[in-house]
Amino acid sequence: LTVLLAVAVMYLRGVVPSAEAAALLVGGPIVALIGFIDDLRSVSAPARLAVQFTAFSWCVWSLGSLPPINIGFSVVNLGIAGSIVAVIFLVWFLNLFNFMDGVDGIASVEAISVMTFATILVFWQDGEPSTVFLLLLVAASVAGFLIWNWPPARIFMGDAGSGFLGYCIGTIAWATIVTTRFTIWVWLILLGTFIVDATVTLLRRWLRGARLSEAHRSHAYQRLSRRYGSHLKVTLGVLCVNVCWLDPIAFVAAVRPSWGLPLTVVAWLPLVAMAWRCGAGIDGD
Repeated sequence: LTVLLAVAVMYLRGVVPSAEAAALLVGGPIVALIGFIDDLRSVSAPARLAVQFTAFSWCVWSLGSLPPINIGFSVVNLGIAGSIVAVIFLVWFLNLFNFMDGVDGIASVEAISVMTFATILVFWQDGEPSTVFLLLLVAASVAGFLIWNWPPARIFMGDAGSGFLGYCIGTIAWATIVTTRFTIWVWLILLGTFIVDATVTLLRRWLRGARLSEAHRSHAYQRLSRRYGSHLKVTLGVLCVNVCWLDPIAFVAAVRPSWGLPLTVVAWLPLVAMAWRCGAGIDGD
């Protein structure tokens, strides 16, 4: 509610462009609503996905298509296929953000650290007001929530909170990619902790023949929280990885766009190895 109200007010004051406002104010509430209904009573996966695909299709249509991607030795223009891939990836990101909200404070710390460092990158470029406002708005609203979500948590996000937060981060990220403020590689690096853990877990469960739709507690961060008997250690560990490893690499990727792909590989490889070593995707302790 804080985010939506602030976006509406800042749009009326001319701070937030109409495209970003439309994407957030239309898609955000329907994603939050389906998540809230799912928190109260179970909603089928096809119904949730239909709403999420609709929301992100609106987002991509409102903000624009994927610009050519610099992969170092060439520049690739995916055209309309880029928009289709973007919608699929953004829906995946929304769901993985939900999957990763499994120990106290972890999703809050991820959102705050990623959006804050993205703000620093914008200030390093030119401090464009609307982008700064949207990034800090999400970081500040989650910081207020973190007061109660800090381990041991007294309030949890639920699907309504994590789904909406994933939609906001995905939408703002897409807006910066479309305007070529950031490359797609910068965001893949910044969000590497969550993307890698969720993806490695899913792939490993698929390789083991597990039902992907059934609930589980086999993410790397969940296994680590049981191993160390602490949510706080895992949450602080994610913060440390973001600040000490991913943020510096993302900065280099922002400075040298042509290095984005190899830098993403460099950033992700230790995370993949760590998730695999921790037993991501394997049930039990």
